[in-house]
Amino acid sequence: MHEEKERLLRQYIIRRLLQVLPIVFLVATTVFFLFKLIPGDPATVFAGEQASPATIAKVRESLGLDQPVMVQYWRYLQRIVKGDLGKSFINGMDVIDLVKARFPNTIRLALISTAVTAFFGISFGMISALKRETIVDYVLTVAALLGISIPIFWLGLMLIYIFSVELSILPIAGAASWKNYIMPVITLSMVSVASILRITRSSILEVMNEDFVMLARAKGLKEFQVVLRHVLPNALIPVVTVLGLQFGYMLGGSIITETIFSWPGMGRMLVVAVNQRDVMIVQGVLIVFASSFVLVNLIVDFVYALIDPKISYS
Repeated sequence: MHEEKERLLRQYIIRRLLQVLPIVFLVATTVFFLFKLIPGDPATVFAGEQASPATIAKVRESLGLDQPVMVQYWRYLQRIVKGDLGKSFINGMDVIDLVKARFPNTIRLALISTAVTAFFGISFGMISALKRETIVDYVLTVAALLGISIPIFWLGLMLIYIFSVELSILPIAGAASWKNYIMPVITLSMVSVASILRITRSSILEVMNEDFVMLARAKGLKEFQVVLRHVLPNALIPVVTVLGLQFGYMLGGSIITETIFSWPGMGRMLVVAVNQRDVMIVQGVLIVFASSFVLVNLIVDFVYALIDPKISYS
């Protein structure tokens, strides 16, 4: 039985990894042709506005931009397969090296924000569900509605004004110490905490009306034992799904947060690259973001099995 489950798990992993390939291919193709539709010449950006037509022509030839679009597209796909995301038009550095330098900062920020979201969202959701229709439930519900309604950029600016400008207790920008994480994490996780709180509350309330929960109570189990052993494992399945999606949202939402707090991550690098029309960096960052999001969804599927062993991979 155990060997059969391992075999099904291996087959499932292979099947899901194969599903990743067409998604990454579609993202890479969409990004490539979208930038071909945008007005402007990357060769002019690379050579500089004051460059002569002859210099721009040489730069265009060196970048392969003088070739037909389909030839450029084929070479672009070949580079991606080899793990080569090209060179920046602005500084000439390999995009993969820029990604390696910035991606860990973005991942750390997203992971810490996801951990904060999971802890506070699930905890407050449990409290709200167990204290249903009490003043505690009403307060948490209103707080969740306010959390979902607050724009990220406004919250970030307010935190900077209060804790950095007025109180001078937290640094405004950078990632030099643990203090630099506080405001970006709060900004990035606020909406997610509110969402997880609401989903956890509704999921727990739904599971608590199931027959197996009533049976557990009838056997004389204490309420906290019923919640921990029977309610939570079943109620957390939809919560884990949303947490996986929220992690992907935090990778994308980090663009705003990193810009506000000058965080040295992928999001800020993407904004700078868009302003400078550095096509290669934009393409590379979007491909990495898309691949990461698909990988997170794959990990979420594995977590399902840890929460509920009855889930089958067949």
